[in-house]
Amino acid sequence: MQAFFIILGALGVLVPGLFIVSMFLPATVKVVRVRAIPASLSVVFDQVNILRNWEKWSPWHQVDPKMKLSYNDKMSGTGAGYQWISRNRKVGKGSVVITASRPYEHITIEMQFMESKVTKGYFRFEPSGVGTHVTWGIAMEVGRYPAGKIRGLMLDKLIGRDFEKGLENLEKLVK
Repeated sequence: MQAFFIILGALGVLVPGLFIVSMFLPATVKVVRVRAIPASLSVVFDQVNILRNWEKWSPWHQVDPKMKLSYNDKMSGTGAGYQWISRNRKVGKGSVVITASRPYEHITIEMQFMESKVTKGYFRFEPSGVGTHVTWGIAMEVGRYPAGKIRGLMLDKLIGRDFEKGLENLEKLVK
């Protein structure tokens, strides 16, 4: 009986504590990775702007190379997009659409994984002494509720690794 009251007391402190902490967490979580790639701006940009190229470097395509892909009529630039479906739970189903493409500067995308909200992402390309600095980032709305905000704390660790792997694959591809 005493153990029950100890557990109840701990929950009585922990739950309100998490609620209070979550009030100070952001409702939007950003994940950003940058990599210097020793290749020309045009070569790197085209690998991202032409969506069929993603099959060669995207970390999610490596997890399940047999996923089913369905491309829009437009293959590159603004309006290009594709959908995927995979039996692998890590990949699931989703879509990517390029919402803006400014050659050799930036690409803005909207991604949807599984049945989640649409997430806005982007790639930025900047010439550098080594070749091209590529920035891959997303801004995801996690909501105003404590559970979403606390999950948002783990997002950088989860998706950040995928972004790093994707940029590494992109570098290997264009070298």
